[in-house]
Amino acid sequence: MWTKIFAAGLLAVLVAGQTPLCAAETYSGTEPLTMDGDIAAQMVAGIDRFLLDEIDASVAARNDKWRWDFSSPEKHEQAIAENRARLAQLLGVRETREPFDAPSLLATAETSALVAQGDDFDVYAVRWPVLKGINGEGLLLVPTKGKVVADVVAIPDADQTPEQIAGLAAGVPAESQFARRLAESGCRVIIPTLVSREMSKRNGRANLSNREYVYRSSFVQGRHVIGFEIQKILACVDWFAKPSGNDVPIGAIGYGEGGMLALYSAALDPRIDRVCVSGYFAPREAVWQEPIARNVFGRLERYGDAELVSMIWPRKCVIERAAHPAVTLPGEGGAPGQISTPTDEAVSAELARVAKSDHLVVGPTSGDAASRPFGQMLAAFLPKEATLASGDGNVDVLQIIDAAARQTRQMTEMDDYDQGLLAVNEFVRKDFMKGLNTSSVEAYEASAEKYREIFYNDVIGRFDRPLLPFNAQSRKSWDNEKWVGYEVKLDVFPNVFAYGVLLLPKDLKPGEQRPVVVCQHGLEGRPTDCFDSSHKAYNNFASDLCEQGYIVFAPQNPYIGKDDFRTLQRKSNALGKTLFSTIVPQHQQIVNWLKTQPCVDPERIAFYGLSYGGKSAMRIPALVTDYCLSICSGDFNDWVLKTASSRHKFSYVWTGEYEIYEFDLGSTFNYAEMAALICPRPFMVERGHFDGCGEDEFIGWEFGKVIFLYQGKLHLTDRTEIEHFIGGHEIHSQGTFAFLSKHLDSTPKE
Repeated sequence: MWTKIFAAGLLAVLVAGQTPLCAAETYSGTEPLTMDGDIAAQMVAGIDRFLLDEIDASVAARNDKWRWDFSSPEKHEQAIAENRARLAQLLGVRETREPFDAPSLLATAETSALVAQGDDFDVYAVRWPVLKGINGEGLLLVPTKGKVVADVVAIPDADQTPEQIAGLAAGVPAESQFARRLAESGCRVIIPTLVSREMSKRNGRANLSNREYVYRSSFVQGRHVIGFEIQKILACVDWFAKPSGNDVPIGAIGYGEGGMLALYSAALDPRIDRVCVSGYFAPREAVWQEPIARNVFGRLERYGDAELVSMIWPRKCVIERAAHPAVTLPGEGGAPGQISTPTDEAVSAELARVAKSDHLVVGPTSGDAASRPFGQMLAAFLPKEATLASGDGNVDVLQIIDAAARQTRQMTEMDDYDQGLLAVNEFVRKDFMKGLNTSSVEAYEASAEKYREIFYNDVIGRFDRPLLPFNAQSRKSWDNEKWVGYEVKLDVFPNVFAYGVLLLPKDLKPGEQRPVVVCQHGLEGRPTDCFDSSHKAYNNFASDLCEQGYIVFAPQNPYIGKDDFRTLQRKSNALGKTLFSTIVPQHQQIVNWLKTQPCVDPERIAFYGLSYGGKSAMRIPALVTDYCLSICSGDFNDWVLKTASSRHKFSYVWTGEYEIYEFDLGSTFNYAEMAALICPRPFMVERGHFDGCGEDEFIGWEFGKVIFLYQGKLHLTDRTEIEHFIGGHEIHSQGTFAFLSKHLDSTPKE
């Protein structure tokens, strides 16, 4: 019957002297597509240029986020309060710290807490409570002669131990043992242990640094290895700030990662009277190249290093232009990253942006930065009544601390804390979503808009710029017995375009409107995977749907090219954005264009994706409301558990997808909450029992919340389904095709 209808339509068109709908080499209303080569790679490269331009523009744009007031310290504190609170949230400095009277001395029946003695100070092994289950651990250096002139938190680089900067172990030149030199100068000094950059294969899979390992579970739950370490530093400040008969200035000083932590800590806490940053201060526009454990979501929106220094005013801030740690981390399942010493010109340019600099002491200012030893600015850091010791004193080591065991304890405590958050955040999300009004479908849709805005602006990240004109280009590249395929390219943003394949049934009649199914490939995929038999997992679902009478569009999403696309996430994160900050506008443009096509029913455009395409099925239709339904295949999960768990084999903690992490989903949007943004539109999950992306019980737990929302609260008994089938990570095409038929009413319109 359909063949007869098409033949009759074709005859009518030929009689009228017109071109048949599927016969032209260029799709109607478009210009010829002339791009050659790997268009997917060109798409990724274009997005990369767009993001780099956005990063460059962020420097000037930061000015709009601040209202500096240096007329008095009090007004300055008021002016920066909102940005300080925001910074604390982004760094994961959220919980109230555990109170304590003083650090505990680590001694046993056989060993003393006294581990070393200098000429003028004693060294103790100590521990102090920070958060529930997390303790700081390190060394306490107490002067034995004269009055204490200052209390100082001395923070080593991540690849240094407390013993090294205290002169108890080899590895740091004597003049750079800043904790020892400060203790010799009359300071009481506490040195926290940092999580190191030591590399290790995790669960026999990804080779991750210790810092990235902690970062992964923390980041997705709104916490951070940086935040945990800041909390350890500020817990020391809590102790120092307790009223006593010998109140002295409180300082923070650090090198490398320690310099970073000192800078953040002083920006957050005005009780720190003075700070010294060595081997860290620089422009941060290339933060995406640094180790991923330095990735702070939205860092460049408001906070360059210059802004952090400006927050410290009028307290003393010493910037030592010393050589930065030389670090190169391989991309062996973890994120590649490097740290190198910036040029004097780059540092000077960042210093020039400091909003008010009369509290700054900077030096040295000449010569090759890489040749300068740390420690030249210690005298400037000390209170004016103190004198810097010569640094040639002796230290007698009484016992050796097991630094490896201490490092393991630090990591284990942070990991246990993150795993505990998985259960707690379930209730945090429920409280977060309590504003949804389920008294009626209409009331629900209205109340969901607020959450959609939060999801887009704060979680996914929105580029606040208009879409470009389509400038649609196409070429016919496939001509099958039952369908014809056109490559289509659409402009989105400067340097950003959308690309995909439009499949049209050959029995499509002029003037007829049909539903569209957007078929989305997965990780490292291409549109052709969905229809040319090249990838078994997709089961040719796009061409099968086309042969059933649907129009199909198979977009090229930019998660292709390994590190080429994964660094897009790093660049996006620096701006408070994600990969989907670009992908969502691409899909909005695709849908906008499809709705203008005379053969498309604009009310019946559906989304169906596998794997990373299933990940897309959770996020894109939640924001692109023109999609009338969504099908998530091979991805639906307790997503926060999947990305944060260090207990389950299916967790992303063990894999090479370092870009998969999205900030603070733990307390905002797990998959049930994303599905709530798709509701009341139809939503379906396709699940193979043996799909290694997860396990049935966890997927069932999360989907149970979706069923309760649709059916229990809103009485939408036929709009959400899950199909389980005997199979793996693949398109099954059974229940999902029936779901599409039911909700798209695929009978062709006259």
